[in-house]
Amino acid sequence: MKNLTYVMENYLEAIYELSKEKSFARTSDIAEKLNVSKASVNSAMQTLVNKGLITSEKYREIYLTEKGKKIAEFTSKKHETIKSFFTYVLGVDEGTADNDACAIEHVISQDSVKAMDSYIKKTSIKKPE
Repeated sequence: MKNLTYVMENYLEAIYELSKEKSFARTSDIAEKLNVSKASVNSAMQTLVNKGLITSEKYREIYLTEKGKKIAEFTSKKHETIKSFFTYVLGVDEGTADNDACAIEHVISQDSVKAMDSYIKKTSIKKPE
C-alpha cells in the first residue's frame, strides 16, 4: 500500500502476530511488543483506522480488516524469510537476525525475498521445530 510507513507496517505486523492467539489485539499488548507508549499506539491506531486497515473503538479490541491482514501477512512472511535466511544460511544469531529482518523487510525487493526463500528450499535447509 502506498503511503504506509515502515512504522505503520510494524504496527500491522504486531497486531497480526498478537491476533494469532485470540483474533484481536489490545493497545497495551501492542505497546509492550513494540516497546512504545500506549499514546503512540493510540495515535497509530487512528491512522490505521483512517486507512481502512483495522477496526477499533477507543479502549477496545483491535481487529485487522481483510486489507490490513493481507499487508500484515505479506510483511510477516518477508520478515520470517529474511530471519530464516540470516539464521539458517548465514549463521547469524536469532536475536540479531530478528532485529535485522525487522529493519530490512520494509525496503527489500520482493525479488530478493523470493531468492532467499528459493535458496532455503533448494538447499533443503530445515528450520528447527
